[in-house]
Amino acid sequence: MGNSLGMLDIYLAHRAALVDYATPIVGDRMRAEDVVQEAYIRFVPADGAPAPAMDQPVAYLYRIVRNLALDLTRRRSMETRRQAEPEPLWWMLPATPRTPEDEAGHAQDLDRIAGALAGLEPRARRAMEMHRFGGHTMREIADHLGVSEPTAHRLVKKALIAVARHLAQDGGGPDT
Repeated sequence: MGNSLGMLDIYLAHRAALVDYATPIVGDRMRAEDVVQEAYIRFVPADGAPAPAMDQPVAYLYRIVRNLALDLTRRRSMETRRQAEPEPLWWMLPATPRTPEDEAGHAQDLDRIAGALAGLEPRARRAMEMHRFGGHTMREIADHLGVSEPTAHRLVKKALIAVARHLAQDGGGPDT
């Protein structure tokens, strides 16, 4: 087969059979159509270049379709596997090592926060600890302290404001 027109005729004559051939490999007819179109681009030489001499152009065209269909199937399988793998949780990732200066700074921040918490009235401190460190809801805090939900909310708010003021007066907030 020496010219592009003859190759186009071969492609058009076998196009439907090629789509039928590719469909079970890729899983659906729409993707098979895409594979067969891509095969045409690879089968027919570009920009009027002379067509290569082939003994069995139909077999060559089927081989192109098969290889493209298998490549697509492998690529989709790999993408599906990659999407199915869960992202590692933040606490599972290795920690970034801190320098001694970072450790000292964090220790100072914790001391300032502990000093601020020590200056709070006991109910406000407990309410803030339960909310910020324990992750408790306002209802749980209110039940634990024997107060209403709005009162629990006021206690947490009052404690947060007091800690923020203490840290601001004491030379700034924590680094984190």
